[in-house]
Amino acid sequence: MKHRYLPMTDQDQAEMLAAVGAETIEDLFADIPEAIRYQGVLPMSSRLGEYELLKHMRALADKNADFDRYTSFLGAGLYDHHIPVVLNHVISRSEFYTAYTPYQPEISQGELQAIFEFQSYICELTGMKVANASMYDGSTALAEAAALASGATKRKQIVISRAVHPEAREIVLTSAHGLGLDVIEVGFKDGVTDQEALAAAITEDTAAVLIQSPNFFGCIEDVRAIEPLVHDKKAMLVLSVNPLSLGLLESPGELGADIVVGDAQPLGIPASLGGPTCGFFAVSEPLMRRIPGRIVGQTVDSEGKRGFVLTLQAREQHIRREKATSNICSNQALLALCASVYMSMLGKAGMQEAALLNIRKSHYAAERVASGSLSLAFASPFFNEFAVKLPAGTDMKQLNAKLLERGFIGGYDLGAVYPELENCMLIAVTERRTKEEIDHFISELEAMV
Repeated sequence: MKHRYLPMTDQDQAEMLAAVGAETIEDLFADIPEAIRYQGVLPMSSRLGEYELLKHMRALADKNADFDRYTSFLGAGLYDHHIPVVLNHVISRSEFYTAYTPYQPEISQGELQAIFEFQSYICELTGMKVANASMYDGSTALAEAAALASGATKRKQIVISRAVHPEAREIVLTSAHGLGLDVIEVGFKDGVTDQEALAAAITEDTAAVLIQSPNFFGCIEDVRAIEPLVHDKKAMLVLSVNPLSLGLLESPGELGADIVVGDAQPLGIPASLGGPTCGFFAVSEPLMRRIPGRIVGQTVDSEGKRGFVLTLQAREQHIRREKATSNICSNQALLALCASVYMSMLGKAGMQEAALLNIRKSHYAAERVASGSLSLAFASPFFNEFAVKLPAGTDMKQLNAKLLERGFIGGYDLGAVYPELENCMLIAVTERRTKEEIDHFISELEAMV
């Protein structure tokens, strides 16, 4: 027997062929002209039995440099944070990981309540009035925010900082092309958005200004100074944030943001070698009916018992396409649940402590760098990531390969997407990193360059 789940003997095969009037498997393809059929055998390995296949897949998986076997200082959007053990226990319950889109609220109360709790946490964390039932990820949420702002203001220009994650900027550009929006990029100075250039870029045609804080370089933007520049021109301020940083930093709502987006990956979601993750999207109350996706609301039934329903569904799958605010066709409910469990586990004090550990450990690492033979690329305040300036001519790929041999996943090569930051490495230090790991990593880095 070769397969556990799809057993088929030669007799089974012969009986099925006889039932359809064929003598061989080849007869099933007789209607396909010989001239366009592949001749010979595809260059593939022969089939494997269950044991051999599992062994082969384990060998392939072992080639991955995961966070269990390597000490990671790589961030740039996906981070090695602590995930409480109870989190996996909760999300492994079948009623959560098999739940489908809650079209029928009467049989989806558990799923709807989980999403409602996620929305409530995001509102409390961001200081905004309304949050939706999650997005694909932070990057697509940012693109949706640009689209919302354009629709609400009836303007066609989007201003975005180059300090926003490069991949998020690419997605915004792709989305803007389809919507006929004009995207203006503004440069950065000392790791944060150049405010003079930003002020010059905002016009009467600007629908929204897109800022990330902490930004791609880990630096914290001066949102209080940026906010009047945006609102004086009647444009919308869109902030992309790291949710964990909000354990200590002032909330975007208090800073005057109109739309707040981000990726919930730092909130108990494993990096999983690249995803999936979960985006969040929160707005001020006047924008509630323009929010993409759906909103879960709380109500009471005919007997006065608490219940949950899909209050707002603004995606094209539910309403007329020309009236829809988004073409999002799903949500990340299981990963949103991860974030909800994480936030409920830590509570307010725990979120503050986790954020503080990220700040203290990353600043300790930066001080170690600055006191040695290397230097920091920027002097701006940062959360848990900072850029290190390496000697000219450093081969970043080779350097990271050597670090991997020493058991470290090195930082991100900023020169790959920012030519002006050649020989700069973006390093992330989360609460999981110990003093010994930080010291060892910095020492190895200094010795190699």
